[in-house]
Amino acid sequence: MAGQNCLVANDWICGEYLRSRSQELTDATVQHIWITAVSVVIGLLVAFPLALLARRSRRLAGPVLGLTTVLYTVPSLAMFSLLLPLFGLSAALVVTGLVLYSLTILVRNILAGLEAVPQEAKEAAKGMGYGPGRMLWEVELPLALPALMAGVRIATVSTIALTTVGSIVGRGGLGNLIEDALPSFFKAQVLTASVLCILLAVVADLLLLGVQRLLTPWTRIPRTRDAVGTGATAEAV
Repeated sequence: MAGQNCLVANDWICGEYLRSRSQELTDATVQHIWITAVSVVIGLLVAFPLALLARRSRRLAGPVLGLTTVLYTVPSLAMFSLLLPLFGLSAALVVTGLVLYSLTILVRNILAGLEAVPQEAKEAAKGMGYGPGRMLWEVELPLALPALMAGVRIATVSTIALTTVGSIVGRGGLGNLIEDALPSFFKAQVLTASVLCILLAVVADLLLLGVQRLLTPWTRIPRTRDAVGTGATAEAV
């Protein structure tokens, strides 16, 4: 009875809402995760060749970075309206919009990571007979992974937030619950969906951070050379 009363009283925190709407919450969360994951993966697949193109040609770097920045500034409602004739009221509409928004973050971080690769490492690879393709995959890309993964983490968190906008076409995951609850101001539903969005962002960021640490073990190696050098200097003094 107490649980039902919290629904009648429209409380922010209501256990009965969680119990009675558990399947609805699960379905919305799964849709949110699916749309986010697909958008980030496709965004990465599109951003990588764009970053390579921008690095290869300085004349194209400005237009590529400028275009991705302009796309990021387009309001979400305008973006979906422009894409609507192409994709209709479908999940593809939302995914395409989210992919376009992710490009400005991913392209810049991939490009920054590749440009930060030490010239000494590239010269050593050339001396060992590495061609451009092999150098990219075996030397440059591994060294660029910290910046690349940082971009993926930022893009993922921002995409989780932006996915809620897809509720305007019924493909917003947890955003659907928020939009449905606003006309009647159903507090428990608004709060629960919002908290789940935040938890998704935190969990995704931590998981990607763990992946980054696994893929870049050398970034955790103590700088023993610096420590030895400091000790030697101290002894000399």
